[in-house]
Amino acid sequence: MSPREQAYRERAVAPAPSSSRRRRIPEGFTYISSCVKYTMFFFNFLFWMCGLLLIAVGIYATLDKWSNGEVFNLKTIYDVMFNIGFLFIIIGGVVCIVSFAGCIGSLRENMFLLKFYSFCLLIFFLAEMTLMALAFIYPHKLTEFLENELSEKLIASYRDDLDFQNLIDLVQQDFECCGISSNGYRDWSKNEYFNCTTKEDNPSVERCGVPYSCCHKEPNDVLVNFMCGFEVQEMKEVEDVVRKINTEGCIPAIQALIEGNLYPVGGIAIGIALSQLFVIWLSRTLEGQIESQKSLWTIQ
Repeated sequence: MSPREQAYRERAVAPAPSSSRRRRIPEGFTYISSCVKYTMFFFNFLFWMCGLLLIAVGIYATLDKWSNGEVFNLKTIYDVMFNIGFLFIIIGGVVCIVSFAGCIGSLRENMFLLKFYSFCLLIFFLAEMTLMALAFIYPHKLTEFLENELSEKLIASYRDDLDFQNLIDLVQQDFECCGISSNGYRDWSKNEYFNCTTKEDNPSVERCGVPYSCCHKEPNDVLVNFMCGFEVQEMKEVEDVVRKINTEGCIPAIQALIEGNLYPVGGIAIGIALSQLFVIWLSRTLEGQIESQKSLWTIQ
């Protein structure tokens, strides 16, 4: 047998190198980054606490109304939207569930919870982008919906819920507006307490008036004049109305404010979108690291 044939036979019968010799893995090595893991845990823990706080505030508001004998009318989606207590409970519940999945999923390295968390965040992000795109492409349709459908429900429900009433008053005072749509203060004729029907049909003392939050703010006034908006809808001269109350609707006022501060608003929107994408990236990165770690256990 020639030396070449003998060497070939020795290579053929030689044992294959072991897996430990093929790949040497340091003891204690892990693909999972502690920075990614605990960053996700920290932020989701904060959001989880915020969700619990919203639920607690919503439950307190609901129980307070129930103890005062208020009747809850939740027949339509608008009834839920305009009930601040129930709205807080729903929003807080969603935030609490999703952030809890991210918090425990990252801490325990649970793939099911992490996939559920990243899927929910992706759905929220796509829904926000879809709404923004529709608002940008069809701005008149959005304004028409807000002024026709939503404004009528908002005005009609003003006295039905004290928390909702305070919210509308706060918006009207802060944005110095009155009413919802481009009709301005005339929107309040849609409310049963402020409409200008006959005294037999509307015996309210607020007949033909508007809420006090429509009135101009006087810097030196300490006491609130709750009667300052009485009977303004009956005034014939527009100048008299303008001197007494704000006449512009809140939707046009907010639109004008956004258009006048387009760059800051756009920057805030981009910042929120980037933060959501960053959290989604963290979740997907941690999922990939867990998968790599599992494959490492299989090799070992």
